[in-house]
Amino acid sequence: MDSYKKEFIRFMVDSNVLKFGDFTLKSGRKSPFFMNAGSYVTGSQLKKLGEYYAKAIYEIYGSDFDVLFGPAYKGIPLSVATSIAFYELYGKEIRYCSNRKEVKDHGDVGILLGSKLKDGDRVVIIEDVTTSGKSIEETFPILKEQGDIKILGLMVSLNRMERGKGTKCALEEIRDLYGIETAAIVTMKDVVEELYNKEIDGKVVIDDEMLGRIKTYFAEYGAEGMSL
Repeated sequence: MDSYKKEFIRFMVDSNVLKFGDFTLKSGRKSPFFMNAGSYVTGSQLKKLGEYYAKAIYEIYGSDFDVLFGPAYKGIPLSVATSIAFYELYGKEIRYCSNRKEVKDHGDVGILLGSKLKDGDRVVIIEDVTTSGKSIEETFPILKEQGDIKILGLMVSLNRMERGKGTKCALEEIRDLYGIETAAIVTMKDVVEELYNKEIDGKVVIDDEMLGRIKTYFAEYGAEGMSL
């Protein structure tokens, strides 16, 4: 595993973004782990977050694209922070764009914030995590309505490696449905590998008991072909 990925896993825990315990997801599943990108709230956290995303996006997509699109609402700060980091790390100006939940009919009219999209634009979508693909289902048509643009793919921070609507993980379902590449900075397999029986600030967050709970969860909800 690349060093920046290891750093990112510990960064998520340090930032109280990736937590272990008892959580009920929107899907109703009872999960022993939970990730909430809304917990990145400081300038230093957003700076580092943008750098991790930029490195992962560069690794998968290179720099041959024009726009980072972050679906509202959590995708907005992600696209802004990452476009800044991409310029600082790789010297490439990437425009940021997001959607509004409601169309604005005065001033800066339309459904989009940030950069407008134009014919020929190559777009990478950036999100925190996806379990059902609902936000892509909502935003993909919005992007396609803007003109002759090419959506290169989707980057999220964590692949939970659990089933989406079918037997595959949500990222694979999105890939198959929309014909775009999908990727994550890290997977839950990476997380377990990096954190198992290791201390962070004097505490082991994945001990034998927690590992057992995670494995039990994946035995029930794990995606086809994926294992810890």
